[in-house]
Amino acid sequence: MIQQIFTTTFFASVLGSAIRLATPILATSLGEIYTQRSGVMNLGLEGTMLMGALAGFLGCYFSGSLALGVLCGMAAGVLMSTVMAFLSVTMKANQVIAGTALTILGSGLAAFIYRSVFGLQKSPPQVENFRALPIPGLSKIPFFGDVLFNHNLLVYIIFALVPITWFVLEKTVLGLRIKMVGEHPRAADSKGISVAGVRYTAVMIGGAYAGLAGAYLTIAYMNSFTDNIVSGRGYIALAVVIFSHWKPSLAMWGSLLFGFANALQIRLQALGAPIPNQFLLMLPYVITIVVLVGVSKKAEFPSAYTQPYSRMER
Repeated sequence: MIQQIFTTTFFASVLGSAIRLATPILATSLGEIYTQRSGVMNLGLEGTMLMGALAGFLGCYFSGSLALGVLCGMAAGVLMSTVMAFLSVTMKANQVIAGTALTILGSGLAAFIYRSVFGLQKSPPQVENFRALPIPGLSKIPFFGDVLFNHNLLVYIIFALVPITWFVLEKTVLGLRIKMVGEHPRAADSKGISVAGVRYTAVMIGGAYAGLAGAYLTIAYMNSFTDNIVSGRGYIALAVVIFSHWKPSLAMWGSLLFGFANALQIRLQALGAPIPNQFLLMLPYVITIVVLVGVSKKAEFPSAYTQPYSRMER
């Protein structure tokens, strides 16, 4: 057992799998950075990802187009997040309750739509998913080639969103407005910036990212849809956002940490490690709890975090 673990092949397999498992968490956490920097906390990410996963699968299944499947997943994410924006920004509902309700809605609605379309089948319908796209030359590098440069197209795209998200938030007018609304919405309003409009935009961007993550699960990581395909990744993404202090680069490393924990438990189970199966399965979630407990007390949340804004209130 020890000889099998301490090999180059084992570590390359674990690290490569960690990147693929971290990808949906990274996409969702990057989108949630937009949302939370604007002062809104979207606890409905789990339901949003699930609807994105279903929409991505249905779009690909009926059209035969992977690109259309990705767009359908993102569109479903935007639609779900619009509901969240309406409840939290327009209706000024409690964001914890609204997000929880959205997760319940997404879970139930996804299961209902899937069964309405396909009914009960012995074997679930499948699609032709994204295949690995080795980068010429780089994929042949010993060890690092398999780990970094032998993934499918969506993995490369989502990791490319890390510098793009940083640039948008730090170097553009939109990013400045998002941060200003999250820190001091009244000052932003006094400058003629629509607080509601900016928050709607930020929440919908976050929804698009979560929908993309959901589509990744069904048409890039797997090739079918199941009710539990998200498996808590939305909540892990929330932990990653807090762990990263709303910085895209740290969100990438946080996502890779959880991806590594998940990949490690899968590989150890495959090797028949003498560790209880239940303990290995709960490893990523234990890490989530530890991170939240250890980091949340020191996290500097946006000043207007979870606080609804009304121009008439002083």
